[in-house]
Amino acid sequence: MSDSQLLGPMQAATREVGRLLAAVEVLTPAATTWGEFAQRFRALDDPAVALLRERLAPLRPQAAGGGESEAELPQSGEVWVVDALDGAVQFLQDLPYWSISVTLVRDRRPVATVLHSPLRAETYTAAAGHGAHRDGRRIGPSRKTDLSLSLLGTSQPPTVADEPEAVLAAGRSLSAVLPFAGAVRNLGPTSWQVAETAAGRMDAFWEFGVDDGNLLGGALLAAEAGARVTDLAGRPWQAGASSFLAAPAQLHDRLLTILNSQD
Repeated sequence: MSDSQLLGPMQAATREVGRLLAAVEVLTPAATTWGEFAQRFRALDDPAVALLRERLAPLRPQAAGGGESEAELPQSGEVWVVDALDGAVQFLQDLPYWSISVTLVRDRRPVATVLHSPLRAETYTAAAGHGAHRDGRRIGPSRKTDLSLSLLGTSQPPTVADEPEAVLAAGRSLSAVLPFAGAVRNLGPTSWQVAETAAGRMDAFWEFGVDDGNLLGGALLAAEAGARVTDLAGRPWQAGASSFLAAPAQLHDRLLTILNSQD
């Protein structure tokens, strides 16, 4: 089965998990301790991940079954990077900004990805060399040229507290871009925000810190849609990079300069 042929069964798997999670009644009030949060998360995530892996395993029997938080990717071979509840924090706060993501990574490069939002009933798909789509329709990045009209997205890796330089860089970059952008938002799951950038709903997305699990699928979608996908030094983004920028070509270089500003 080719990478593009995998997209059909990958979509079926994410939609099955989506139905499972969408049927769950969120417990309220929200958890007030880490122990309570972890217990609620595991009760949702464990069966969802198990179901995803059960559906994915026959598609690529030789592929390892990695998780979103498992940052170490093998130098060669295939691995599934899955996040059965991408946006768990929002889900457990009874907010609608969550999705399911599945990406096949080969030799540390994403080659097929599916992102599914059950509540929006939307699915993003991409396979290397075959373009990017939302619900079967080809997508492309924003055509805006005026940053003052732009909607930019940003986020932080879940382990950003372990990367003090990334924390400082995130603060500097936000201060630098706010005077130029129309708006800056964090609209939930990182992968979904990059997908929205690929589709032109958001005009660009940036982040500081290593965040492979959340960026691999979105990076493939953005690149296949025609956006420029680099680190904040302007080099092509790859797993292990400490920063990320996805933007249409006409905005990319200006954003790169602004986001790196030290003033």
